Amino acid sequence: MGKLNQAAESLFISQSALSMQIKQLEERLQLKLFEKKGRALQLTDSGQRVFGYAQDIFQKGEELEFQIENGFSDQPQIIRIGMLSTMSRNFVEQFVAPLRNREGVKYMIHAVSQTQMLTALNERQLDVGLTNLDVKGTDKQLWQTQLLDRQPISVVGPKGLDVADEFDASYLDLPWVLPLEGNPIRASFDHYSAMYQKAPSVVAQTDDMAMLRLLARDNNALTVLPEVVVKDELASGSLVRYMLLPQSFENFFAVTTKTSTTHQAIYQLIEALLTQGKSDKP
Repeated sequence: MGKLNQAAESLFISQSALSMQIKQLEERLQLKLFEKKGRALQLTDSGQRVFGYAQDIFQKGEELEFQIENGFSDQPQIIRIGMLSTMSRNFVEQFVAPLRNREGVKYMIHAVSQTQMLTALNERQLDVGLTNLDVKGTDKQLWQTQLLDRQPISVVGPKGLDVADEFDASYLDLPWVLPLEGNPIRASFDHYSAMYQKAPSVVAQTDDMAMLRLLARDNNALTVLPEVVVKDELASGSLVRYMLLPQSFENFFAVTTKTSTTHQAIYQLIEALLTQGKSDKP
């Protein structure tokens, strides 16, 4: 957070007056809001939660002031969505599909890293985050996750390849474009490759799903990914599915914060995707 004297200077009050106000607020709330870390003050877990509510209150106050000054009107509801920069754009498009042409609602999509997404959620800069990486943490942290979908991983490539319906050593003789090492999809692929004690012929690697699709198409190579990433190529026949990678899946999560007043529209988007997932099952 910083030093108390710097905060007092920015507020044009004395350090002792600020200390007294913090103490009075903690006594009123019966919560410890700050703790010392060296010479600086840092928000406690309770302080983080109170800070989140305070930001919501100040934002609403600014909106009210604007409306008073400019006249009340039907302002569109804006939903701020964060997406992991490396995940499938097709899946994100599927998530926001119910918002198309929805009166009174607009949305903004920001492509960010996992760390940036969680930080922005905690700071109320985003309403929901979409990721295919598991959000690890403890109960003390402010975010919560909802599994939206669990899609099988397919082996996809150019049509006309003479390969078996099940994964075997012959696949490893062909050119591959793969996710970077450390990616859960890559880990599944490496597991099955190791069974044949043979290294695949890797011509390119990337951590971006959209780029993985393009590299597979333009390098005439095989790849592994959920079919939602290449649904247009599969529909057109420029790529075909050869098999499902056994017991391999990619999970898609929605992340929100525990303390924010989440847009009702966010719950509706999540419910729509969950309902669709149930209807797709045999």
